[in-house]
Amino acid sequence: MTRGLFDLTGRVVLAAGANSGIGLGFLMGCARQGADVVVWGRRADRNLEALEKLKAAGAGRTHHEAVDVADEAAVQAAFASTVEALGRVDCVFANAGFTSRAPSFPDMTSEMYHELLNVNLHGAFYTLREATRHMRDRAQAGDPGGSLVVCGSLSIFHGIQGMEHYAGAKGALAAMVKGLAVEMGQYKVRANMLAPGFIMSEMTEGAAQVQGMVERFSAITPLGRPGYPDDIEGPAAYLASDASKFHTGDILVIDGGRTVKSL
Repeated sequence: MTRGLFDLTGRVVLAAGANSGIGLGFLMGCARQGADVVVWGRRADRNLEALEKLKAAGAGRTHHEAVDVADEAAVQAAFASTVEALGRVDCVFANAGFTSRAPSFPDMTSEMYHELLNVNLHGAFYTLREATRHMRDRAQAGDPGGSLVVCGSLSIFHGIQGMEHYAGAKGALAAMVKGLAVEMGQYKVRANMLAPGFIMSEMTEGAAQVQGMVERFSAITPLGRPGYPDDIEGPAAYLASDASKFHTGDILVIDGGRTVKSL
């Protein structure tokens, strides 16, 4: 199979929160380009199911870790285990997260606030910190390069009542990406964010009145439909490959044109 510009043969791509949805879509795009792929998710059975799909798509070596990214020690152990199994990590997609919504900001409980940030923000920090340690060590040993990718959200750009904690986590990560782009550039490591629009996934399919949501978002999206996990595949292959070797510190919006359409 000719893969050309986006060839990932021999590259190891790790995604957290990757046994379904956007995370799995990211790895599928890389698997189709021959990457070795690593699934991190809390349920081992779901991880193994995802690996079978990735193998069928063309992945090379595969590995998984059952890990809760909110647990700092678990992230450290999972990253070490991944490197031991595959020898290196070339691209990391910090994607693990969930959504919750309060009736209003004044009614948001501290428990809801901290529960979400523990996964969406702190979990991403733990994941990215292990990745940067590994990539810095490789660079200092004479093997520079790597790609850090963070899952963002349109909530960075648009306010949503009752989801200020979710937007706050994504906004913090957007700022973190810029810092990582500056600091890790000396090691030839890139850092970018993917900001998807409304993507049909298990997270959205489980939401109440999902059909109404699909109709609403389709109506306000220039391309006239919601996104799907396979819409993440192309951007994933690009960001994980050398095709993006001079692209860093950016937010790539994958939303079917939603952001640029006036209400």
